[in-house]
Amino acid sequence: MASGFWTHNAGADDVSGQTLAQRHTRLEIATRGPGFTDITSDISHWLSQIGASQGLLTAFIAHTSASLIIQENADPSVKSDLLTALENLAPRDAPYRHATEGPDDMPAHIKAMLNSVSLSIPVVGGSLALGTWQGVYVLEHRDNPHRRRIDLQFIGTVGG
Repeated sequence: MASGFWTHNAGADDVSGQTLAQRHTRLEIATRGPGFTDITSDISHWLSQIGASQGLLTAFIAHTSASLIIQENADPSVKSDLLTALENLAPRDAPYRHATEGPDDMPAHIKAMLNSVSLSIPVVGGSLALGTWQGVYVLEHRDNPHRRRIDLQFIGTVGG
């Protein structure tokens, strides 16, 4: 086996004093209408609570009019420019056939499709392996506040 590869022997429950584990939780995040809600600290807190060490975090938002994204967390003008760009890509005044829930509904579906509903983030040394200026966000595409459900799944080593 090449150096740096992680192996697990059949029947062994322990790797270097750490237990292989799979953990799940569900976050309920209140958004304030269109824009970014930073959930980086919520995720980091949960990883700390479960004693995560090394592995992979998967996050999934169970909605079709909001997204999960990794984006810059330092300069607020980046977020403003991104919202403007998304509005230009999915304008609310286009002649959409689907308008049952209001004029913001179909553009919200398009914006969610252009982004992502799931993320996979490495966990190294108990922390999200994000870049210096990166944060994890719920990106709300609807006009009004909503409660958004995000499922977090960690697979990797805990403890030790």
